[in-house]
Formats: sequence, C-alpha cells, structure tokens
Amino acid sequence: MFSFGRIRSLFPSVHLSILLTLFVAGSLYAGSEGVDVCLNEGDAVPEFQAKTANGDVWKSAEHVGKKYVVVYFYPADLTNGCTQQACAYRDMKEALESADVEVIGISGDSPENHALFTRMHSLNFTLLADQEGRIAKSFGVPVREGDTIMRMVDGVEHAFTRGVTASRWTFIIGKDGKIVKKSTAVEPQKDCQIVLETVRRLTADAE
Repeated sequence: MFSFGRIRSLFPSVHLSILLTLFVAGSLYAGSEGVDVCLNEGDAVPEFQAKTANGDVWKSAEHVGKKYVVVYFYPADLTNGCTQQACAYRDMKEALESADVEVIGISGDSPENHALFTRMHSLNFTLLADQEGRIAKSFGVPVREGDTIMRMVDGVEHAFTRGVTASRWTFIIGKDGKIVKKSTAVEPQKDCQIVLETVRRLTADAE
C-alpha cells in the first residue's frame, strides 16, 4: 500500500487537501473487507437479491418499503427446527398478510433444495438461496461451513447440499426500510407468533 509521502511525490501539483482526502478514502476502502457488518434496530437494510425456489430472481428493492418484510435466516432445509419454523410461517400466512407482512426465508441451500422443501411441506412463502452466504453476511448474520444431508422425498433419496450454514436470526424491516426488530436467539416454533405480535404492536402505536 502507498504511503501518503509516496503519493505526494507522485502528484506534486495536486492540492494537499485533495491528496489527503483521496488517501484517507483509499485507506478506508482497502480495509473495509476485514470489517464485520453489524446491523441493529434502526439501521437501513442493504439491498439484496437471490434466486427463489422456482429460479426467479427476487429483489429486495421491489418489496422493501411497500409493507413489513420479515427476513429470517435459518440453517438448513428439511432439518427439524427449520421445518418447524417454516411450517409455522406457512400456517400463519393469512394472519401475516392481514398485518401487511411479507415473509422471506433465507438459507445456504440451493434453489433446487428449496423447491423440494417447499413441495414436501406445501410452503406458501418465498425462500431465497444464499449459497455463498453473501446476504447473511451483509446483515451481520454469522455463517459457518455448509454440509450435506440425505433426505427421502417421494420415496427417492436426495442429497441436500448447502454452501454455508447460517445462524437462526430474524429481522423485521419496517416500511421505511429500516430494521424495527432484530432477533438473534430465535425459537423456531415461536418465531412467527413473536413477529406477528411485534408488527401488530408497531401498527397500533403508529395509529
């Protein structure tokens, strides 16, 4: 990395204040890759996009700001806790929609895994494939190495391979695009009910 003195010698005719600004900006950029992201309540969420179970691209910019958006990260398709959590969101879809909530589940599984998971449990909301963990990391969600599990689907054994394993965290995004609730100690079966109660309370407070 260039020192400030080296840069000054290369561009002697450029004003000192301009060189100093460029040097500081470059230093911050160079070190930014090592900085951990930590989103908290009140922070604006980053834009993101990923493939759904049917291969379409879901873009946050087309959804965030129009209603409450629940983004829940979970470890893996077709595991016990994750199945319980997904089925709870499935069963409460009508109540969630009445509260103006859209639910998005995200894991390190592939679109193909999500398609099988959706079919097996008749899931009625969007699952996104975050196989490299980029979305999880942009929210500050811890991720670890992926894995492969074997599951029977319609009498046929399938290998469910995920690129990363995300921690089970849930975010509620308000209509202003900012996080209104962040949960890092999520109980799979209770998550959906807590989300619904939170949104209802926020809606009542705003009236």
